[in-house]
Amino acid sequence: MAREIISATFTVPLSKRLRWTSPTLGRTSTVLAELVLVLVLCFYKLNPNDQWQWEDIGYRTGYIATAQLPLIVLLAGKRNIIAFFTGTSYERLNWLHRWVARILFLNVTIHMGFWFVGWARYDYIKVKLTTDPITQRGFAAWCLLLWIVLSSLAPARRWNYEFFVIQHIITFVGFFAAVYLHLPTEVKVWVWLSLGFFLLDRLLRALVILLINVSLWNRRARASKVVGSWGAFESLNGGTTKITVENPPFHWKAGQHVFLSCHGLAPLQAHPFTIASIPADKKLIFLVKSKSGSTKQFLRHAENMQGPPSTSEDVRRRHKRTVILEGPYGRIRPLQQFDSVFLIAGSSGATFTVPLMRDVVSNWMEQAPGRGGASSTSAFKYMGVVTRYIRFLWVIKSRSQYPWFASQLETVKADVQGMKDAGYDVEVEMSIYITCDESLGGNDQIAERRTSVDPVCSLLEQVESTQSPRLEIEKGAIDLVSVSSVASNSDNQDGLVNSCGPNGTCCCMQTIDDEGRAIESGRQCHCQCSTDEIQTVKAQTVPTRRSDSKEEDLSEVNTDKKEIDLPVDHSAIPILSGRPLPRKLICEMLEQALGESAVVVCGPQGLIDDVRWSVVVLSDERAVHKGTGAQGIYLHAESFDY
Repeated sequence: MAREIISATFTVPLSKRLRWTSPTLGRTSTVLAELVLVLVLCFYKLNPNDQWQWEDIGYRTGYIATAQLPLIVLLAGKRNIIAFFTGTSYERLNWLHRWVARILFLNVTIHMGFWFVGWARYDYIKVKLTTDPITQRGFAAWCLLLWIVLSSLAPARRWNYEFFVIQHIITFVGFFAAVYLHLPTEVKVWVWLSLGFFLLDRLLRALVILLINVSLWNRRARASKVVGSWGAFESLNGGTTKITVENPPFHWKAGQHVFLSCHGLAPLQAHPFTIASIPADKKLIFLVKSKSGSTKQFLRHAENMQGPPSTSEDVRRRHKRTVILEGPYGRIRPLQQFDSVFLIAGSSGATFTVPLMRDVVSNWMEQAPGRGGASSTSAFKYMGVVTRYIRFLWVIKSRSQYPWFASQLETVKADVQGMKDAGYDVEVEMSIYITCDESLGGNDQIAERRTSVDPVCSLLEQVESTQSPRLEIEKGAIDLVSVSSVASNSDNQDGLVNSCGPNGTCCCMQTIDDEGRAIESGRQCHCQCSTDEIQTVKAQTVPTRRSDSKEEDLSEVNTDKKEIDLPVDHSAIPILSGRPLPRKLICEMLEQALGESAVVVCGPQGLIDDVRWSVVVLSDERAVHKGTGAQGIYLHAESFDY
């Protein structure tokens, strides 16, 4: 029941096409509890309507505001003490850091307001602001805090993150200096305590950076270089840079991320990137989408190094640059604890979900007793692995993104098939959706789904089947299949909503509510984007790995910017054009689950909101908390920013 409550959201229609999705009830209740606590402490046994108590309220609110400074600093740290004791990671507390700062601003505004109201009776505000140093410093601190709150809003952070970080640090120092000069001596200890927490975080981060990147103290780093590690930059399709670090200088777990900086390309910048490999690969791999700033410099460098090399050693040397790593950061509950796991990724969110899937499969392979011919998986449960079913879903915008993980997905399918042939009761089911809709299911589409989807997932909407081209496999190329049962609100007589993507490619934007029927029907999208001919989207791939290989190598990804036909054996991974219906697919997984299930999603906010709402509704429909015997559902949502 607690999971349903803390994950629940609601949607408010602002206009015909614009809708607002609220934060989760868990976050909302936490912020409201903090707000109520602060207001109670500010006004307890004081009467705001009594003008003779305004001065007391002014002092009280000032002291309460000062006492919140250490909490704000603690929540902002990377080596977060609160995160350590609560079993989470800093990025999952960053939203709380911002909201505590906003409550602090309200607190400080009340503090200043009551003093100003008292002075206004005697027309004394201007005199205090022009002659009293304490008032001047307090007003300066309020102005700096106002700027900090406004510049920390999401649009400002996304506009230019590097500028946000620099000005945030500068205004933070100015704010604390003004507060220190404004406070009386007896309460300045709160500022010193905040400064101590800040310096402790910086000291711990500096020590970790030195231990990781300086070979004098790190035996693992000695194989690379004296300071830092060698990072190989490679340009991939879709405006993506692949960064490979051999001989990783630290241990990590699937789903974690690090702060990576390359001062030779982007001086004095460090950005968080998810590790797209697992420890079994014995290398760190990052797939970085080019946007602006350092990521754009990474891609430009990789593209400039694409000239014809003389030898393989030459190409490795040319692409390498010194990189500094900090981390790893991030925590997720071990997925091996769950009977069934649903992994949903949008676009580059696969850098989070693919390693999680590969990690579970790797544990299957390592802990399977007598892999040569065992006939049961009961031993898994005694080795900490109870997972028997994984459902992997990847939604991508264009075909150029598929080669990023093509070889890894193929390897997983081959390994799992080998275990099934050996008698193990394990299963990995995959599907890939390609769509030109950048929002990947925005709030307006989510609201439409909530009102149109039948609450019982086993009841499928019946629609008339129409004649359509069959899925053709010719010369190793697989055309994308499209939807076969769709909502009836399309003006297209075939029941499909089509759109034109980059370079005249045809993409389906309709929601696929029956994946199995869509695959069987083999219907394709029909568009007339750049010519009168039907545009089809062909997938890309990489060379298949050898059947005797035990490890997949991300470096095998083919980075040529041309279309490559897909081998026939990739038909085991369905590739569809359109949007998935997460609720239906999650429900299908829950119906076959024998124990507790986990749903992990990483992608754009629209996709996360859709999945979160689906999990809440399904948990309520299955009456998990009402004694029906239905197993619980664990949800982990990882967004692109924080």
